[in-house]
Amino acid sequence: MIACEARDLATVYDVPPDMLIKRLAEYLMENVDEVKPPPWAAFVKTGVHKQRPPDREDWWYTRCASLLRKIYVRGPIGVSRLRLEYGGRKTGKKRPEHFRRGGGAIIRKALQQLEKAGLIKTIPRRGRVVTDEGRSLLDRLAYEVKKEYLGVGG
Repeated sequence: MIACEARDLATVYDVPPDMLIKRLAEYLMENVDEVKPPPWAAFVKTGVHKQRPPDREDWWYTRCASLLRKIYVRGPIGVSRLRLEYGGRKTGKKRPEHFRRGGGAIIRKALQQLEKAGLIKTIPRRGRVVTDEGRSLLDRLAYEVKKEYLGVGG
Protein backbone atom coordinates (compact mmCIF):
# COMPACT_ATOMS: atom_id res chain seq x y z
CA MET A 1 0.00 0.00 0.00
CA ILE A 2 1.25 3.46 -0.86
CA ALA A 3 1.89 5.71 2.14
CA CYS A 4 0.27 9.14 1.95
CA GLU A 5 1.45 12.28 3.63
CA ALA A 6 -0.99 14.12 5.87
CA ARG A 7 -1.40 16.93 3.34
CA ASP A 8 -2.47 14.44 0.64
CA LEU A 9 -5.43 13.08 2.60
CA ALA A 10 -8.80 14.54 1.75
CA THR A 11 -12.12 14.66 3.54
CA VAL A 12 -15.60 15.58 2.42
CA TYR A 13 -14.88 19.21 3.31
CA ASP A 14 -11.94 19.44 0.88
CA VAL A 15 -13.75 18.70 -2.40
CA PRO A 16 -16.70 20.32 -4.19
CA PRO A 17 -19.99 18.68 -3.13
CA ASP A 18 -21.29 18.12 -6.67
CA MET A 19 -18.20 16.14 -7.71
CA LEU A 20 -18.28 14.02 -4.56
CA ILE A 21 -22.02 13.33 -4.82
CA LYS A 22 -21.67 12.30 -8.47
CA ARG A 23 -18.82 9.89 -7.64
CA LEU A 24 -20.66 8.53 -4.59
CA ALA A 25 -23.87 7.99 -6.61
CA GLU A 26 -21.90 5.98 -9.17
CA TYR A 27 -20.34 3.93 -6.39
CA LEU A 28 -23.71 3.23 -4.75
CA MET A 29 -25.22 2.21 -8.10
CA GLU A 30 -22.42 -0.23 -8.94
CA ASN A 31 -21.32 -1.64 -5.58
CA VAL A 32 -24.08 -1.40 -2.95
CA ASP A 33 -26.89 -3.89 -3.57
CA GLU A 34 -29.03 -2.65 -0.66
CA VAL A 35 -29.50 0.76 -2.30
CA LYS A 36 -31.98 0.57 -5.17
CA PRO A 37 -35.01 2.65 -6.14
CA PRO A 38 -38.37 1.43 -4.87
CA PRO A 39 -41.07 0.64 -7.45
CA TRP A 40 -42.86 3.95 -6.88
CA ALA A 41 -39.71 6.06 -7.49
CA ALA A 42 -40.46 6.47 -11.21
CA PHE A 43 -43.75 8.27 -10.53
CA VAL A 44 -43.11 10.39 -7.44
CA LYS A 45 -42.23 14.06 -7.08
CA THR A 46 -39.45 14.83 -4.61
CA GLY A 47 -41.50 17.46 -2.78
CA VAL A 48 -44.75 19.39 -2.82
CA HIS A 49 -42.87 22.40 -4.19
CA LYS A 50 -41.89 20.48 -7.34
CA GLN A 51 -44.11 20.42 -10.41
CA ARG A 52 -42.82 17.25 -12.07
CA PRO A 53 -40.98 14.06 -11.13
CA PRO A 54 -37.19 13.98 -11.72
CA ASP A 55 -36.13 13.50 -15.35
CA ARG A 56 -33.04 11.39 -14.66
CA GLU A 57 -33.34 7.64 -14.25
CA ASP A 58 -30.62 7.50 -11.58
CA TRP A 59 -32.00 10.28 -9.35
CA TRP A 60 -32.49 7.83 -6.45
CA TYR A 61 -28.75 7.13 -6.20
CA THR A 62 -27.97 10.84 -6.37
CA ARG A 63 -30.41 11.52 -3.52
CA CYS A 64 -28.93 8.71 -1.42
CA ALA A 65 -25.42 10.04 -2.04
CA SER A 66 -26.54 13.55 -1.15
CA LEU A 67 -28.18 12.31 2.06
CA LEU A 68 -25.04 10.41 3.04
CA ARG A 69 -22.87 13.48 2.54
CA LYS A 70 -25.33 15.70 4.41
CA ILE A 71 -25.40 13.30 7.37
CA TYR A 72 -21.59 13.28 7.37
CA VAL A 73 -21.47 17.07 7.50
CA ARG A 74 -24.46 17.83 9.77
CA GLY A 75 -25.09 14.61 11.73
CA PRO A 76 -26.68 13.56 13.94
CA ILE A 77 -29.71 14.70 11.96
CA GLY A 78 -33.26 13.40 11.66
CA VAL A 79 -35.88 13.13 8.93
CA SER A 80 -37.62 16.37 9.94
CA ARG A 81 -34.46 18.46 9.51
CA LEU A 82 -33.61 16.66 6.28
CA ARG A 83 -37.07 17.52 4.93
CA LEU A 84 -36.18 21.16 5.55
CA GLU A 85 -32.89 20.71 3.67
CA TYR A 86 -34.65 19.27 0.60
CA GLY A 87 -37.61 21.66 0.59
CA GLY A 88 -38.25 24.70 -1.58
CA ARG A 89 -40.60 27.51 -2.47
CA LYS A 90 -44.10 26.51 -3.55
CA THR A 91 -45.60 28.79 -6.15
CA GLY A 92 -49.25 29.63 -5.81
CA LYS A 93 -51.49 30.69 -8.66
CA LYS A 94 -52.57 33.99 -7.19
CA ARG A 95 -51.12 33.51 -3.73
CA PRO A 96 -47.63 34.47 -2.62
CA GLU A 97 -44.89 31.85 -2.58
CA HIS A 98 -44.14 30.03 0.67
CA PHE A 99 -41.57 27.48 1.75
CA ARG A 100 -42.64 23.83 1.74
CA ARG A 101 -40.77 20.84 3.12
CA GLY A 102 -39.38 18.12 0.85
CA GLY A 103 -40.93 14.66 0.65
CA GLY A 104 -40.46 12.58 3.79
CA ALA A 105 -41.14 9.13 2.33
CA ILE A 106 -38.20 9.43 -0.07
CA ILE A 107 -35.85 10.46 2.72
CA ARG A 108 -37.06 7.73 5.09
CA LYS A 109 -36.75 4.97 2.49
CA ALA A 110 -33.30 6.14 1.40
CA LEU A 111 -32.12 6.30 5.02
CA GLN A 112 -33.43 2.80 5.66
CA GLN A 113 -31.49 1.50 2.65
CA LEU A 114 -28.29 3.28 3.71
CA GLU A 115 -28.72 1.88 7.22
CA LYS A 116 -29.22 -1.64 5.84
CA ALA A 117 -26.01 -1.18 3.82
CA GLY A 118 -24.16 -0.29 7.04
CA LEU A 119 -23.21 3.24 6.00
CA ILE A 120 -25.28 5.07 8.64
CA LYS A 121 -26.73 4.19 12.03
CA THR A 122 -29.48 5.59 14.26
CA ILE A 123 -28.82 7.14 17.62
CA PRO A 124 -32.12 7.06 19.56
CA ARG A 125 -33.69 10.49 20.11
CA ARG A 126 -30.81 12.21 18.26
CA GLY A 127 -30.97 11.16 14.62
CA ARG A 128 -28.69 9.39 12.19
CA VAL A 129 -24.91 9.49 11.96
CA VAL A 130 -22.38 8.03 9.55
CA THR A 131 -20.75 4.77 10.65
CA ASP A 132 -17.00 4.22 10.51
CA GLU A 133 -17.47 2.26 7.28
CA GLY A 134 -19.47 5.12 5.74
CA ARG A 135 -16.93 7.73 6.87
CA SER A 136 -14.12 5.67 5.39
CA LEU A 137 -15.98 5.35 2.08
CA LEU A 138 -16.69 9.08 1.88
CA ASP A 139 -13.12 10.04 2.74
CA ARG A 140 -11.71 7.54 0.21
CA LEU A 141 -13.96 8.87 -2.56
CA ALA A 142 -13.12 12.45 -1.56
CA TYR A 143 -9.44 11.61 -1.91
CA GLU A 144 -10.07 10.10 -5.36
CA VAL A 145 -12.04 13.16 -6.45
CA LYS A 146 -9.34 15.48 -5.15
CA LYS A 147 -6.64 13.50 -6.91
CA GLU A 148 -8.47 13.10 -10.21
CA TYR A 149 -10.26 16.41 -10.71
CA LEU A 150 -8.14 18.81 -8.76
CA GLY A 151 -4.76 17.24 -9.58
CA VAL A 152 -3.55 17.02 -5.98
CA GLY A 153 -1.74 14.14 -4.29
CA GLY A 154 -0.85 10.64 -5.44
